[in-house]
Amino acid sequence: MEERARSCLLRSKATLEQDIKASYLMDHMISDGVLTNDDEESVLGKATRKEQAAALLEVLLRKDNRAYISFYNALVRESYGDLANLLHNDLPLLSPEGEKSFADGVSRAVQVILSEGGVPQRPVVFVSRPTLLNLIREKLKQLRDTPGWVTVFGMAGSGKSVMAAEAVRDHALIKECFPGGVHWLSVGQCERADLLVRMQSLCFRLEQIQSSDGSQRAPSSVEEAKERLRFLMLRRFPRSLLILDDVWDTSALRSFDIHCRVLLTTRNRSLTDSVSGKKCEVPVENGLNEEKALEILALYVNGNAQKLPEQARSIVVECKGSPLVVSLIGALLREFPDRWDYYLRQLQRKQFKRIRKSSSYDYEALDQAMDASLQVLETEHRDLYRDLSIMQKDVKVPAKVLSVLWDLELEEVEDVLQEFVNKSLLFRDCNQRPYLYYLHDLQLDFLAEQNRNEITELHKKMVHRYQQFYNKGAPSPEDKDRLFWYQFLPYHMAKAGLSKELYSLMFSLEWVQDKTQIMGSAHLINDYVEYGEILDKENSEVRLQFQEFLSLNSHQLEQRPFPDVVQLALSQPNCSEVYKQALMQAQQRARRGQLYFDWVNNNSRDSLSQLVTNPHQGSIYYACFSRDGSKIASCGASKTLRVSKTTSGEKLLEIQAHVDDVLCCAFSPDDRYIATCSSDRKVKLWNIEQGILTREFDVEHDEQINHCQFTNTGRRVLLATCSNDKIANTKLWNPNKKSSQNTMFGHMEPVNHCCFSPNDAYLATSSNDGTLKLFKVSSANEWKSIDVFNFFPESDDEINLIVKCSTWSADGSRIICAAKNTVFVFDVATSEMLLEIKTSRLSTVQYCHACPNSSLLAVALSHYTVELWNFETNKKTAECNGHLSWVHCVQFSPDGSLLLSSSDDQTIRLWETEKVHTSSAAALKRDFDVMFSQNDITIVTADSRNRLQVRTGSNGAVLFESVTFPSRIRCTCISRCAHVAMGTEDGGVQVLEVPSGNILATLLGHTRTVHHCQFTDDGQTLITSSEDATVRVWKWRTGECLVLEGHKEPVRKFHLLNSSSSSPHVLSWSFDGTVKVWDLNSGQKLQDITCHKGAVLSCDVSSDKRLFVSTSADTTAKVWSSVSWEMAFLLKGHKDCVRSCRFSWDSKRLATGDDNGEIRLWSMKDGSLLKICSRDTKDLMDSLHGGWVTDLHFSPDNSVLVSTGGYIKWWSVETGEALQTFYTMGANLKHIHVSPDFSTFITIDNIGILYILKKVEGGGA
Repeated sequence: MEERARSCLLRSKATLEQDIKASYLMDHMISDGVLTNDDEESVLGKATRKEQAAALLEVLLRKDNRAYISFYNALVRESYGDLANLLHNDLPLLSPEGEKSFADGVSRAVQVILSEGGVPQRPVVFVSRPTLLNLIREKLKQLRDTPGWVTVFGMAGSGKSVMAAEAVRDHALIKECFPGGVHWLSVGQCERADLLVRMQSLCFRLEQIQSSDGSQRAPSSVEEAKERLRFLMLRRFPRSLLILDDVWDTSALRSFDIHCRVLLTTRNRSLTDSVSGKKCEVPVENGLNEEKALEILALYVNGNAQKLPEQARSIVVECKGSPLVVSLIGALLREFPDRWDYYLRQLQRKQFKRIRKSSSYDYEALDQAMDASLQVLETEHRDLYRDLSIMQKDVKVPAKVLSVLWDLELEEVEDVLQEFVNKSLLFRDCNQRPYLYYLHDLQLDFLAEQNRNEITELHKKMVHRYQQFYNKGAPSPEDKDRLFWYQFLPYHMAKAGLSKELYSLMFSLEWVQDKTQIMGSAHLINDYVEYGEILDKENSEVRLQFQEFLSLNSHQLEQRPFPDVVQLALSQPNCSEVYKQALMQAQQRARRGQLYFDWVNNNSRDSLSQLVTNPHQGSIYYACFSRDGSKIASCGASKTLRVSKTTSGEKLLEIQAHVDDVLCCAFSPDDRYIATCSSDRKVKLWNIEQGILTREFDVEHDEQINHCQFTNTGRRVLLATCSNDKIANTKLWNPNKKSSQNTMFGHMEPVNHCCFSPNDAYLATSSNDGTLKLFKVSSANEWKSIDVFNFFPESDDEINLIVKCSTWSADGSRIICAAKNTVFVFDVATSEMLLEIKTSRLSTVQYCHACPNSSLLAVALSHYTVELWNFETNKKTAECNGHLSWVHCVQFSPDGSLLLSSSDDQTIRLWETEKVHTSSAAALKRDFDVMFSQNDITIVTADSRNRLQVRTGSNGAVLFESVTFPSRIRCTCISRCAHVAMGTEDGGVQVLEVPSGNILATLLGHTRTVHHCQFTDDGQTLITSSEDATVRVWKWRTGECLVLEGHKEPVRKFHLLNSSSSSPHVLSWSFDGTVKVWDLNSGQKLQDITCHKGAVLSCDVSSDKRLFVSTSADTTAKVWSSVSWEMAFLLKGHKDCVRSCRFSWDSKRLATGDDNGEIRLWSMKDGSLLKICSRDTKDLMDSLHGGWVTDLHFSPDNSVLVSTGGYIKWWSVETGEALQTFYTMGANLKHIHVSPDFSTFITIDNIGILYILKKVEGGGA
């Protein structure tokens, strides 16, 4: 060995001895031919792991350069990357021939790529199948320049996974075809929630390779994970290979249809029929041939295949070529080389008949081999292996879990597991640490059958051992087994029949908080669905309360930093078990000084849905009304078509329509027929009255068909379909003919949606190519194309923008489409964008539909919500909550009176448009005033029907409601004498008496909108400011008025100075960049200060009256002396408009907030910057604060700051860290009113919901 390599080993000796496990590394080094069996025996003869590591290093130091390199490669393959790095710089050089003579013939660089990508290691005993291997590699080479699929298919246990992993152990293949890397994902037979967990882990791994920053939130749905992977594979890992191992069904595979290069292993040859792109197949023979099977046996017994005893051939025959069974027998013969006859007799016995009835596999020898392998285990170890019967298929388990189950030290467990691995009874994944262990599906089938009478007790054992081990609290982040328990503990409780334990776990807010933080809400929602039958026996209402809480808050629970679940739960209805637990925890934490706020006027919000039906088992992808509105058709993952009555949900017809997911259905114009289209690439026409198939159209689409729609009128009936095909993706069909009438060419990527214009002259198509196209139906020619991609300048050029769907306005003059979180309204004649509707950045628009007789637009969002927008005014008018999962479709009834929505939660909800709309139409406006008096609260505001409302008490009960005023109310205020004033858009001002509603004064003078009004302390004077650039001072009882003129642009607001003195002043600010001070008695202008070049957006005066501050659109704030009227400090640093400001009560600090959501704290001693609030914990919203920072208030002791933006936040003034966040139902809060004792907070959001928040005190049990 070279001296520098030898020196490196000696330098690193202490570190290596501390960490490595010699037995894992020696398997690789023996395969490389650099260690002998004698070397292995001498090392394993040592008593402890550390002594074995030291002995291995001593052996290495006596070897040559090849041993050093083999040791390095073994470290890489066993995921000791940090230790391999210690040796890397001193690697000795070998000739290419020498390097390829070991390490699987793969270079070090490729080994690192495979290790990073999670590709399984080669089995310790491995026999090459060169013909099969070369065939797979040849197929993979066809993906060098284009995305596509290579399918390796064969029976279980035929070696598909081993061959897939071996195929990429090729330096030339990776260098030439997949330089972006190879990424392995075990998929298996899994539910949608488990699939999401697997996709999340792949996203995390890919993002970790690119950057160590793990702050990006995990995708919250399979659809979002698909889009994240699409971006990562196309942009971050171009020309990389994704290997999907053991895929069972098409729905899972479609989640990876992301235009990348994929190698998949499966038992189902036809799986790739459901996805798009180039496709190749490689069949794997059901068994090894005799020569290869003998070669495996020879490797196990360290012999020559030609010199094996005669029983070897008979054993191979009995093994029926199964690599798994041959390995099990080989492992036994390695330990007992004289038992050839005995193990042949064992294989020939046919004692395990029962397993053949319950297993889906046809290996008669497996049970014999497994039984023989178990017989040679020590009794204690056999019992431990029996416990593995409760492992789940395709789930890899860390040794720590088994340490808990077996109540053994971790090192003891690892030694036992190593024995199981050596005997081929267990498999180990070494691509991550700690190592993960798993059984082959065939082994699990055997164990489950053998121990079927004990399975329940074994699950109980698992649960009870967990409870004993974690009796002081749930697993912490330091516990390596934490993820396993959060994912599978409910499963083991359910299988054990421990219903009380399951109730206690699932109905616990602590469990909800911990699991959602680790795994997201989708997996937990699935638990409530999956174990719903058990949980409902205890309390179905409580299960629904927890499930609804998660569903309605899922978009918040995906944020990073992770929100406070207790505070979120305090927004639940008071009768909810979720709220009760949250209040108790909040009270306990409040005693420790933590801040929590109770939404005290949050009365139980009844669901506005008129009808909820559950027509299918599985996700409902589409639902639609019949043309007369009397029926609803629906379809989805159940592969069925169902027709129900609109009024009651009663089933009229149910048909098993397709062999794969039914993606869309459509009524014919006369309601006699329904068309369906599916992932199976077929379009069918059904007679509704007879419930029979009328026509199955020719299969002309090569990929799944996403949408179908009939023309709107019966003059010339046509059916349009669109698919995932790259070119011939949109077709028109005559229902009376089997073949298509026309193909519309233009899109070069999949088309997601198509819809006819109201007059059937045009067909709109929405595509993955980022465009919306309009085709003339008469000629099938493209008429217009709108590049929606251009409206997302921040998008990556290499990633296709997906236009999800489109809908026409009732008159056909506008076409509306959805992409990402945005809806666009275009003028059909000019293609000009008229409107852009932005929904939550945390959501994506799944579907949209325009009302056929109004300007309402229904939008289905990924955070389980349906929103109604007015696309004339760009105002959200309603929010429909209730779905517990992803909403796929929304549609108005033909008369617009009803709205339906369909979801992954297996329900269709029917909403009364008027009821939903008017419930929000009476919403409160955000220009409001509050008066706090002793223990009472009075709130005055306008509602969206332009009525004046006065509300009182902590529940916000309506004290007074006026008639509708003709001019829009723009501002309100209340005096201590119970008088209310309001200013209107036409410049009018009125004073009313409450609660009688009598109008006491009508004050005319302003010529334009009145923006702000305020009474003086004695209530006798009213001050107003207006768009007409004036401030008016009214003696409102007499109508006497002082006009304060001088501003050149609108006066948005003013501040009263010395209002209780005999010479009160008022400070006003305007868009003209000036601040002016006026004498209220005389109207004289006392000061006129040009503060900013841009508009002045806010001002505040310090409590000692010595300073005032102005903030501006010019991104600065300025502090002025009220004595000299000179600028004291110029505050720079904000990067956007500074919109709000507030002095602390002791006048020592100033807080300023900007339109990027940033809040800065300044010292008023020298104008220096003290803190930037939570600069390093940016929320995943539009800004740091979910929007502009619009209002700020300090607590009386100046220790806490409250701010409003997209939501409400409370901050520590000392540290600048967030203390609490309250997420409102809507957003864009304008301001917040705070009680003098800082215990009550009142605001109104942009959808008109009133929030009266009270600080939770540290009481309670």
